Amino acid sequence: MDLRYSQSEEAFRAELRSWLAEVVPVLPPRPSPHDWPARRAFDTAWQKMLYDAGYAGIDWPVQGGGRGASPVEQLVYLEELERAHAPYVGVNFVGLLHAGPTIVVEGTPEQRARFLPPILRGDEVWCQGFSEPDAGSDLASLRTRAVRHGDDYVVTGTKIWTSHAEVADCCELLVRTSDEGPKHKGITWLIMPMDAPGIEIRPLRTISGSSEFAELFLDGVRVPVANRVGAENDGWRVTMVTLSFERGTAFVGELLETMELLRRLKVSARRSGAWDEGEVRHRVGQMGAELDALWALARRNISQATRTGVPGTGASVFKLAFSELRQRVAQLGMDLLGPAGLSTDELPSADGGEPLGNGALVELWLNAFNRTIAAGTSQIQRNIVAERILGLPKA
Repeated sequence: MDLRYSQSEEAFRAELRSWLAEVVPVLPPRPSPHDWPARRAFDTAWQKMLYDAGYAGIDWPVQGGGRGASPVEQLVYLEELERAHAPYVGVNFVGLLHAGPTIVVEGTPEQRARFLPPILRGDEVWCQGFSEPDAGSDLASLRTRAVRHGDDYVVTGTKIWTSHAEVADCCELLVRTSDEGPKHKGITWLIMPMDAPGIEIRPLRTISGSSEFAELFLDGVRVPVANRVGAENDGWRVTMVTLSFERGTAFVGELLETMELLRRLKVSARRSGAWDEGEVRHRVGQMGAELDALWALARRNISQATRTGVPGTGASVFKLAFSELRQRVAQLGMDLLGPAGLSTDELPSADGGEPLGNGALVELWLNAFNRTIAAGTSQIQRNIVAERILGLPKA
């Protein structure tokens, strides 16, 4: 593993930084976080700008519309986006970070040609149909069934925690196609068009008041067999590829965002005088060191993905450590806000200067609670680390 950037990678950084300096200051205001159609329009417009400039899918193959660059350049890309405070993937994180990379690795040439370019252009948004009411962390217990009828699978069942289903065009869907043998052996990975007859979407409201999750009720939905990724009943293996991206590389942007947040909290603590308290300095120093270690681990995972095509089991170590650390950083922000943390409305500073930024911090604190659940709970990640890395017996 080489943690240094090459001359060509630094040249790419300079080129990207120059482009971002031109376009980010003239972007329109971001829409309300609760207006999902407007957020889709904003996020996909930004994606189209990236595509037109040659910055969509940095590490995706050229055949799929990407740049064909190394995963290390993808890290440079994420660093520069965070430095410029540019928009990130937004509502299409499933397509760009989970489904797209899975199709790159596991899809047929026809599937790559059909689905990858629309994701990169911002033409199609994806959602994830994995979890079910009785099969979240125990994903292998899913019961949504698909029965093959000719050239289609007919799907019936229920999914939950389906991110951005209300604005999605496609869904990465796990279904049961066999009851024979171990339960994880009878799962198949499908691409479901969200405009197919028989789909009912019911939004779910979270603790922060947003509705990015939904329940899906599927009643005889027909999905073409051509939309199956991998072989029938081989969906568990394909899913492990998806989850390795979700846990290993999909959170890298959030890691960089959290590093920037901690720097801002340090500045805020100095201004307020809280920095004079030893406890605050200790917490900032400890979390800063952990973030640096996670950044090195992220780069290790990327280095492994360069060699093998997928991040590997280090993805679970990263996801476990980062999700819990993000909650602690968010809690530090709330502690520094004090009474201002009781409101999501932006409050003015005591001296009449810039707003405190309390609204964004409160939103981040609320959203941080789901990080130890999303993409596999911390308990599941600990089991994976124990069994697949440390070689301990199964619980």
